[in-house]
Amino acid sequence: MLPDRNAIEDAARIVYAAMPATPQYAWPQLCELLRAEVWVKHENHQPVGAFKVRGGLVYFDGLKRRASDCRGVVAATRGNHGQSIGFAARRHGLAAMIFVPHGNSREKNAAMRALGATLIEHGDDFQAAREEADRYARAHGLHYVPSYHADLVRGVATYWMEFFGAAPKLDVVYVPVGQGSGINACVAARNALGLRTRIVGVVSAHAPCYALSFAARRPIEAPVTTRLADGLACRVPDPESLDIILAHVDGIVQVTDAEVADAMRLLFTTTHNTAEGAGAAALAAALQQRESLAGRKVGLTLTGGNVDADVFARVLAGAET
Repeated sequence: MLPDRNAIEDAARIVYAAMPATPQYAWPQLCELLRAEVWVKHENHQPVGAFKVRGGLVYFDGLKRRASDCRGVVAATRGNHGQSIGFAARRHGLAAMIFVPHGNSREKNAAMRALGATLIEHGDDFQAAREEADRYARAHGLHYVPSYHADLVRGVATYWMEFFGAAPKLDVVYVPVGQGSGINACVAARNALGLRTRIVGVVSAHAPCYALSFAARRPIEAPVTTRLADGLACRVPDPESLDIILAHVDGIVQVTDAEVADAMRLLFTTTHNTAEGAGAAALAAALQQRESLAGRKVGLTLTGGNVDADVFARVLAGAET
């Protein structure tokens, strides 16, 4: 079930108590390159550097009513969801324990610890960390915060309401897909406003479970080998999220790590904004489909800028990792 306009506006009141709206700009060099009117929504301009915090704030607002006796929360992440949980948990005076896979981003890990979260490394990918986080929460009587939930979608939809309201009527938007809260929030806002904007999801070609599932019209698990787009590094699609994608999304594009690296460099040189791999995926997809975009109004979301300094330096130097 997607939130309606009233539900999203109610979520906005919660979000804006903690942070302001983020900007969106039509950067001239990107418009020239794509021969289109290209608007970029800057969710990298956030208290935690990524869009996820909106969902965390709304989720915890509901949690205090649903579970007033909650002693602490547990979650799994590659980084941005965990920062969102740490940020919101601290505002509500709750302890947060976050599971990450081995080899996770050092700087995202440091950011979560700085927010007061306790980190535990487990497994070789996000799915393994998520399964262990769920098991740990059950064993210790703690509240498990999922990576996909209606309240997360409702919170994230606030940025899409901002974007659709501020930019001219967009013909198409490109949306990175991790577990699906971002793209489903986009669907919710578009539908709430009665727009006809096409929505195109973007996944890593090295983590293609949602693309394969979209094509097959059923959940399909796929291995994860991306070394750059950790925010898209999902092995198993969320069934509820996938149902909404199948019903409302117009297509899904796969982008390689090399294409993501090109987009990260381009965002830096044309806008002087830092984008993590997942944050640059929307531009990577638009570049891939540029021939079909000429003369159109295009929306891109820069979902986050939390990339390790050494990784970004290598990308800027011309290497993906």
